[in-house]
Amino acid sequence: MILTLCYLIGSVTFILGLKMLSNPATARRGNLVAAAGMIIAILGTIFLYKDDEGNNLHNYGWIFGGIIIGAIIGTLAAKKVKMTAMPEMVSLFNGMGGACAALISIVEFNHFTNSPKIDGGFTLYPPLSRLGNDSLSLVIPHGQLLIIFLGLIIGSVSFAGSIIAWGKLNGRIKDYSFKGQHIFNLILLFLVVLSIVYFLFKINTGFGVSIGETFKVSFFTKGWVNILFYSIFLASLLYGILFVLPIGGADMPVVISLLNSFTGVAAACGGFLYNNKVMLTGGILVGAAGTLLTILMCKAMNRSLKNVLIGSFGGAKTGAAVGGKQQGAYKEISLSDTAVVMSYANKVMIVPGYGLAVAQAQHACHELEKLLESKGVTVKYAIHPVAGRMPGHMNVLLAEADVSYDKLLEMEQANEEFPTTDVVLVLGANDVVNPAAKTDPSSPIYGMPILDVELAKNVIVNKRSMKPGYAGIENDLFFQPKTSMLFGDAKKVLQDLIGEIKNI
Repeated sequence: MILTLCYLIGSVTFILGLKMLSNPATARRGNLVAAAGMIIAILGTIFLYKDDEGNNLHNYGWIFGGIIIGAIIGTLAAKKVKMTAMPEMVSLFNGMGGACAALISIVEFNHFTNSPKIDGGFTLYPPLSRLGNDSLSLVIPHGQLLIIFLGLIIGSVSFAGSIIAWGKLNGRIKDYSFKGQHIFNLILLFLVVLSIVYFLFKINTGFGVSIGETFKVSFFTKGWVNILFYSIFLASLLYGILFVLPIGGADMPVVISLLNSFTGVAAACGGFLYNNKVMLTGGILVGAAGTLLTILMCKAMNRSLKNVLIGSFGGAKTGAAVGGKQQGAYKEISLSDTAVVMSYANKVMIVPGYGLAVAQAQHACHELEKLLESKGVTVKYAIHPVAGRMPGHMNVLLAEADVSYDKLLEMEQANEEFPTTDVVLVLGANDVVNPAAKTDPSSPIYGMPILDVELAKNVIVNKRSMKPGYAGIENDLFFQPKTSMLFGDAKKVLQDLIGEIKNI
């Protein structure tokens, strides 16, 4: 009864925490609320859980040793990580969740297939029973076996894919694809599914499944059972690698969101296996939220979910440049001119991008905002859904600098205000402000919803150089008459700009 109450409290806090995460003002508190519920559920399981024979958990040294080691590593990693490396950390931690789900499936399968020898015989405990002639029958309900496989496959794909995403985000792994890879991926996935179906429904004298309610296998064919099981495991890992490997850096927000939903579903499978309500609730919440976010990310990038699943977007295709066409000349603007234009504007819109994160310029950006407002200028931020390297990256970045959430405008809201904006300051964003997405059918980003910054009276773009963004194409915006380029590191440029404005 008390354990059930602990699980109920944990489930409720997960739901409340997720709701509170929708607003930056309550996000921190929501995270703490959900964490408190998780602690209650974990401690309740450790001290109150009893098995079918009424025994409590044991090996407390191993349990608390693992908890302490994991807590220390997680705390140090979170405290030391730079904001620019936050996407990598999120991807890495998400991969660990997928690995745990896959290990749960492996442990439970081994639990069903292994029986210790005693006195030349075998210990017979459910679900094992003797068939005769010194052989054993393994009896696993079909539903339970299916959940084991789902947890194994989804968790393995999430783990392998997240590790590849982590490597691509920090530059250790480059985009790679080979001819016919998409077809190979589909064939590999089909073989994995076919193997599971064989496991569940194939009838064979030595090994197989009865048409009835149980899966039966002779003890003497257990080696082949294990070979097939671990082959499915390895094939799932391979699919996870090949699924993420060809995808370009610009599309990482979609990938991270999708892999996050995979981890949630895999965790929910573990909840089914252990009949653990709080684990099931948490997994369902993460899986559902990740899936919805993935759909939103796909819409924001004009990608279909089908293309995401087969890994056919953002890789080699985005390397095809349309930048070979003659764009004309761009013009530069000085810091002093930028200071004058922004100081005497009525409304300024700031568009943050990955360049802002790389330069760690969020605090300088907030200082510029406060300085302009002290001069009577209205300052707002335009946030593209896939700016940065993970969903909500720019929101997290600006929240760290205490930028008011009310000033962060989503893409639709920002696009309505650009025509009445005097100055747009683009800080490190590239593809999300490229008009080619609306005007050039040959562009790899054609059809992707963008921020319509070109509708403003003046556009000032801060970049280190004219190097193309992650889509590998030149930005038409840079060559338009209303656009001026302000080159340099975002943090230094903003700090110098603040000094110039103060002198006006």
